[in-house]
Amino acid sequence: MKRNLGQYYLALIAGATVMACSSGEPRTAYAGAVPQGKNAVANSSVSTVPQPGEALRLVLSPAGTAARYRVRERLVGHDLPNDAVGETKTLTGAISIDSSGKVIRQASKFVVNAETFVSDQRRRDGYVRGRLLESDTYPEVVLVPTAVSGISLPLPTSGSRPFEMTGDLTVRGVTRPTIWKGTAQFQDGRVTGSAATSFTFDDIQMEQPRVPVLLSVADTIRLEIDFNLVRQR
Repeated sequence: MKRNLGQYYLALIAGATVMACSSGEPRTAYAGAVPQGKNAVANSSVSTVPQPGEALRLVLSPAGTAARYRVRERLVGHDLPNDAVGETKTLTGAISIDSSGKVIRQASKFVVNAETFVSDQRRRDGYVRGRLLESDTYPEVVLVPTAVSGISLPLPTSGSRPFEMTGDLTVRGVTRPTIWKGTAQFQDGRVTGSAATSFTFDDIQMEQPRVPVLLSVADTIRLEIDFNLVRQR
C-alpha cells in the first residue's frame, strides 16, 4: 500500500475549502499538483485596492459560510456505511470581476483556517491538524479563482443560476487546479448558494486506504461549500 490513513484524510481536506458548486451531481475534476516547497506557507494577502477595470467585488460574509469534506466509508463494528464529514466555518476572502466578466486573479482569493476543521472524531481532528495539514507550519488553505462561467454582468437582482468556477487550490504548500460546479441565488446585492466538486483516488494518483479501522471506503471524495457573498463595490 502506497498511502496510509493519514494521507487519506489529507485528500479529503485538500479540496474542502472552498468555492463553486453543483445543482446536481458534481463531475469528477482534478488536475496535476505543483509542489511549492516544504516550508512554503500560503499567502493570504489579497489586494483591497480597486483594480483597473474592476466592475464587481464580492466579499464573503461570516454568516452562512462553511466548507466541508465528505466521503462514504464503513468502519469496523458498524453494520451500515456512513459519511465521514469534517467542517469549518472559518473562511475569509473575496472575488473581483472586470467589466468583461473575467476574474481579476490578483484581487481574488479565499482562505480557510487549517486549524478549524471539525468532524465527529476528536482523535481524527487532532491527527488531521497536527500531522496532515501541519497547521503550525501551514496555517491556511487557499483557493485562488481563475474563471467563472454561467453568470454575467450585471448580476441578476433575483432568482438563481447554475455556474462553474475553476481555481488553484493550495494545501500544505502544494497547488492543484480544480473545477467546481454549483448554483447561486441573488437578492438585494447578496449572492448565496452551495458549491461542490468531486474526484477519485485515481485522479490524484492515490490508492484507496486499507487500514484496520476501515472495512471499505468509496472511491469518490466530495468537497462542498456554503457561501454568502456581499457586494462591496
